[in-house]
Amino acid sequence: MSAAQDLNQPVFRPLREADILAVLEIEHAAFTHPWTAGIFRDCLRMNYSCWALVTDQGLGGYGIMSLAAGECHILNLCISPKLQRQGLGRGLLEHLLGLAREYGANLVLLEVRASNHGAIRLYESSGFCEVGVRKNYYPTAQGREDALIFALDLV
Repeated sequence: MSAAQDLNQPVFRPLREADILAVLEIEHAAFTHPWTAGIFRDCLRMNYSCWALVTDQGLGGYGIMSLAAGECHILNLCISPKLQRQGLGRGLLEHLLGLAREYGANLVLLEVRASNHGAIRLYESSGFCEVGVRKNYYPTAQGREDALIFALDLV
């Protein structure tokens, strides 16, 4: 049996500054109002937990979360649109939740656009519950959109 990695299985590794151009490509393909390179650099500089999901096709997604005082906040979780609907988002979410547990987080929080039904299904099927709404949180082409706040108790 070969020790070679199964190229169909994603690998998770810390996100690096050298990944930012590839991250921005995915970010712009996935979101109408993407984060900037400066935001990603700030996340790296602030030592947020920043992870790359790498497939045999290269960087396929990324997740960023902050951890403090027993809480984890998932700030960004994105899979390249061309790789979505293959379970990679669930794998990345599970990876982040495992890290949150390792770091001693008791609670995970995140916001999601009210119109992002695929992400909402992912979070709900992973045990998250909607706990609130941030009115007019996200910009849209027509104005603003609510963010749904989701929480997962890890204890």
